[in-house]
Parts: sequence; C-alpha cells; structure tokens
Amino acid sequence: MSNHPNLRADLALRDGYHSPQVDVSVRLNTNESPYAPPAGFTEALARSIGDLGLNRYPDRQAVLLRSAIASLDGVQPDQVVCANGSNEVLQAILLAFAGPSATVVVAEPTYALHSHIASLLGCAIVHLQRRADFTIEVDAMIKEVNASNAALAFVCSPNNPTGTLEPLESIQRLATETNAMIVVDEAYGQFAPRSVLDLDPAILERVIVVRTFSKTWALAGVRLGYAISAPSVISGISQGLLPYHLSSLTQAAGLAALETAAAMEIRIEAIVEGREEVAAGLGDLPVEQWPSAANFILFRPIERSADEIWQQLVDKGVLVRNCAGWPGLENCLRVTIGTPEENAKFLDELGAALT
Repeated sequence: MSNHPNLRADLALRDGYHSPQVDVSVRLNTNESPYAPPAGFTEALARSIGDLGLNRYPDRQAVLLRSAIASLDGVQPDQVVCANGSNEVLQAILLAFAGPSATVVVAEPTYALHSHIASLLGCAIVHLQRRADFTIEVDAMIKEVNASNAALAFVCSPNNPTGTLEPLESIQRLATETNAMIVVDEAYGQFAPRSVLDLDPAILERVIVVRTFSKTWALAGVRLGYAISAPSVISGISQGLLPYHLSSLTQAAGLAALETAAAMEIRIEAIVEGREEVAAGLGDLPVEQWPSAANFILFRPIERSADEIWQQLVDKGVLVRNCAGWPGLENCLRVTIGTPEENAKFLDELGAALT
C-alpha cells in the first residue's frame, strides 16, 4: 500500500482476505465453481450480444434481469436489486441504511468485506465472537445491537470461512427483537438445505438477503450479485448505487445464466455430494473439521502445523486456503470442493502430508 501522506490510513484490507495464486494443477482456495458455465450459457450470451446496442446506456433498472431472478427465487421484481457482485450490493446497503457514525454489528470470524466496507464508509463496528461451533450467540448479538442502537447487523449464512449455517430462528429473533436491518449474506445459500426466504415473507421488511452469481452460477469473472427484500427496502438500496452501474453485458450474462438453471441445479447437487465425500474423507484423517453448508470445508490439523501442511500440499500441486493466521481460526485450513478428481487428489495428498 502507498505511504502517500494524503492517503487515508484505513484503506488496507487485512492480508488474510487476499488469496495468493500459485501455479498448481488443483486450485481449491477461492470457493469458485470447479466447472465452467454450461455450454448453453455461452451460446445464449453470444446470441444476445448483437442486440445489446452498446452505444446506448444500459437499462438502469435491469428490468429483465430482476424479473428473471424474482421468478427463480419466488419473489416480485420490485423485491430485487442487482449490482456488480455482492460486494457492491453490500456497499449500497451500507450507504442506504448506515453511513458515517452509524453502528454495524458483525460476528467474527466471518466475511472480511462486511466490516471492511463499513469501515471505509465511516461506520462504527462492533465485533462479537462466535461460539466454539462458529454459530452466532444470538442473545449476545441482540443485546449488543439494542445497546448500541445499531443500524445494521450482518449474518453470513452459510458463513465464510467456516461454512456454518445459522438457525432460521436466530434470523427471526434478530429481525423481531431489534430495530436494526439484518443483512443475511447467502453467497453460498444455494448449497444449503434452507434459506431465509423459507421464512414468512413479512420478515423481509427488516431482513435483506444478499446473493451472488459467482459461486453456484459459475460466473465469478462476471461480477454480478443481488439483494432480495421488501420493495421499500430495495428502493432505498437502489439509491446507494451510481446511475447506470450495471453494464448491458453484465445483465446479458445474468440472463443467459438463468436460462441454464436446470443444468446448474445438477451441478449444485454434484458439489454438495462432493462436499459430503470430502467430509467423510477428512473424518478418516487426524484433523478437526466443522460441518459445512457451503462449497468448502474448514479443518484443522491435529498436532501438526497448518503452515507446514499447506506448503506440503502446494509442493504436490494442491492449493487450499491458509486461514491459520486469521483471528479465531488458529491453525486452520479451508478447502473448496472441486471436481471428483480434484477432491480425490486433495484427500490423497493431505493424507500423505499428515503421516
């Protein structure tokens, strides 16, 4: 980071968020889909590009894309807002409902961008610690939200980097026993057996569900995310976005992806099956692991250094995420679920490294 005297001192994101890319044959460190988009996606996108009129500004309201997402998720188009990745959605939410001097509550360890974006916007951040099983201590969060008159509380479910799925009762209680807006980050929600959208739709007056096309839709390179909430909430979030923020190409890519929904459901099932196979394989090794509802698993070598195991895996062509230096995740590693061949290679090399 530059040391220019006029540069803000609080811009740097913690080193742990940035994942080093190493030239290896099996890359399982960034929670991306191990598969490229289905063939039908490329064909649908190619067909649409000629009709985009790129000399004109994009549809500012992203009407077609929002309608397609709403149809898939069982809500109305005015309950959806889209942006450039879920990170821009989170920024717009913070701009609309928090801002300078407002208080935001997060439960650590969790997704670093929640507190980082809030910090950039001048919010006061309260960091609570999760239980030993990495679930949120909901009574403590309710107490802190009310005591600090917090504007927002973040709940990542399934949580990154732990994979933990929060009980729906916890979300319900946060929404009904506090005055804050509750942001539920479901970036990995399609891999989980339940969603906040399974609750009474009235909860969306106080809850914002955030999702992304990066994981289940295999479009990390496109940068497309969205939020679902009550129409009045979505209207407010939209005011935190710049005009014409979402390009015509991005909107077309999202629409093309949604045409492959059936194929993507099959892929999601395959990744979930792979997750269970990797969990079973880890169960036969000297590691501690935590139940995951995402497309990754957090684990900790027993009586071995995570740093050493990480390097041994890299030396064998397997890259996982080294979380050992992150607060609350001492000596932990995280592996993204890959193809069956990648998963088998990971388990074989991990087993060899641990012996």
